[in-house]
Amino acid sequence: MKPSSPEEILSRNITLLSEFSPEEERMVPTGTGAFPSIDSLREMISLVKSIVFPDFFNRRRNSCVTRIHYIGAGIDKLYSLLRREIENSLRFDNSLWGRDTEAKATQMAGCFIDSLPQIKRLLLTDVEAMFNNDPAVENFGEIILCYPVVQAMVHYRTAHSLLKLGIPVIPRIITELAHSDTGIDIHPGAQIGEHFSIDHGTGVVIGETCVIGNHVTLYQGVTLGAKNFSLDSNGRPVNIPRHPIIEDNVTIYSNATVLGRITIGRGSIVGGNIWLTYSVPPGSRILQRKAVATSFTDGLGI
Repeated sequence: MKPSSPEEILSRNITLLSEFSPEEERMVPTGTGAFPSIDSLREMISLVKSIVFPDFFNRRRNSCVTRIHYIGAGIDKLYSLLRREIENSLRFDNSLWGRDTEAKATQMAGCFIDSLPQIKRLLLTDVEAMFNNDPAVENFGEIILCYPVVQAMVHYRTAHSLLKLGIPVIPRIITELAHSDTGIDIHPGAQIGEHFSIDHGTGVVIGETCVIGNHVTLYQGVTLGAKNFSLDSNGRPVNIPRHPIIEDNVTIYSNATVLGRITIGRGSIVGGNIWLTYSVPPGSRILQRKAVATSFTDGLGI
């Protein structure tokens, strides 16, 4: 059999890959042709950072008039980008698409701009919590410029605000961008109070229905996840509360795994490498047993 020429290979596969498979037709929205732009959402988050922390992510403005000008320009650009991407997200979700899509997007973008002062207030409490919990830090600016938790929380608090407005797709994209960049995975549906801190951060997972109070500290590798989930009559997972409730002033140390709709009481401490699937009362100290010491003879390994 004569081998195919490069041109025949290219032509054949272009034809095959241009066809809509049944699986693709089921997965891809039809008729709207609109998807949110990942690049535009990255730019939006960059604008939020420069608006919330205006002296850190662009040149410092000593004049109040100049500061107002640059923040105003940033908000104006953010509003325009957001309105367009919200409209795309509404078109992406066929159940929300209609003739008033543009008006909905305009209203939602305005509501988000109204939420920026509250987002800024919460983020400043997060920075303060990180400063108070880390003896290695020299000043607040070091946290804002360097710490991955700040980047993750800018993404999360932005995404959570957008999710509360009923905007589809965009909140998940925004938190997954932070997940890729920092290793911190926070679902935008989680509810997180003020003065929240994550030390180091790598590998932290916070599930969709988590409820986290004020002054909570997590360390790297902590998982606040679901123990199990139920299925509906069609075999689809049912979206019900399934993640932990963490009350105020709780500290959870590295690589602890807390699963299910359980409550960690106010002021509790969960030690490192703990596997916890039951509620604990306020003021609890959950620690693992003392490690067993054994002697080493020869060879490799432990």
